[in-house]
Amino acid sequence: MADDSRTETSSQLSSPGDHGSVDSGFVSPSTSTVSLPRISLTQPHLKHLNKQLESLHPMDILRFCKIFFPNLYQSTAFGLTGLVTVDMLSKLDAESTNPQPIDLIFLDTLYHFNETYELVERVRERYNVKVHVFKPADVATVEEFEKLYGEKLYEMSSELYDWVAKVEPLQRAYAELKVAAVLTGRRRSQGGQRGDIAVIELDDERGVIKINPLANWTFAQVKGYIDEHKVPYNALLDRGYKSVGDWHSTVPVGEGEDERAGRWKGQDKTECGIHNKQSRYAKWLQQQAALKQQAQVQQVQQVQEVQAA
Repeated sequence: MADDSRTETSSQLSSPGDHGSVDSGFVSPSTSTVSLPRISLTQPHLKHLNKQLESLHPMDILRFCKIFFPNLYQSTAFGLTGLVTVDMLSKLDAESTNPQPIDLIFLDTLYHFNETYELVERVRERYNVKVHVFKPADVATVEEFEKLYGEKLYEMSSELYDWVAKVEPLQRAYAELKVAAVLTGRRRSQGGQRGDIAVIELDDERGVIKINPLANWTFAQVKGYIDEHKVPYNALLDRGYKSVGDWHSTVPVGEGEDERAGRWKGQDKTECGIHNKQSRYAKWLQQQAALKQQAQVQQVQQVQEVQAA
């Protein structure tokens, strides 16, 4: 994707020079590097806010969030819900005498559909919005990624792929941009782990506030807004897709299937990683380290047996 003055790309490693290690970037389960959130909300206060926001229109939720939350960004893969949010934010800026645009964070896994990259450019140009693009560390192309991690990492190690292509870049984005609160495109009607999300959530592991302004909207409401306001959207939606991710893990949705049924079809998986607990990846790292140590011990034992023979 071409970069210009309105697009910022980052590919800094959190641990420079460590990219040859499978566990590069992970934090040991016994090591705490989580900082206190830049916004402090007690659970009673959070519950109160969610109760008040639950019945509001997403525009009103966004209007409130722009006032209440400092260092506010929108993280988006340019799905329909995220596009509605972008359009609503632009309308809020248009009605303000002192517009304060919300920048976008886009995780370029390098495996997005061409239609997605084209959409990013169309949205950036129409709304004149700044897009901060974060790619997997130390790589800029699929060729470089596969040279470093091998072909089809997404099949060989789904957890590692999620970390390298999505989780680590997002955490790097949070750190570099000093994100305090982030708007997401999650909705309850998408099902799975999203079925009971609140409008405002505290990601206490990453130290940020997550805001789901369209949490209680249905797919029909989202699509209706897109059509009514002529919001640009991914061309793949007209070909049977309802949720678009990487090309290797996204297929069209069948008649009567859930909105996200085309994501990781046939796999026991509903999230890409950025909305999973960070501790899940720490646990995964611990397991990988144990397996590696076990293999090393077995190798030493085999050498000793050969020498003793």
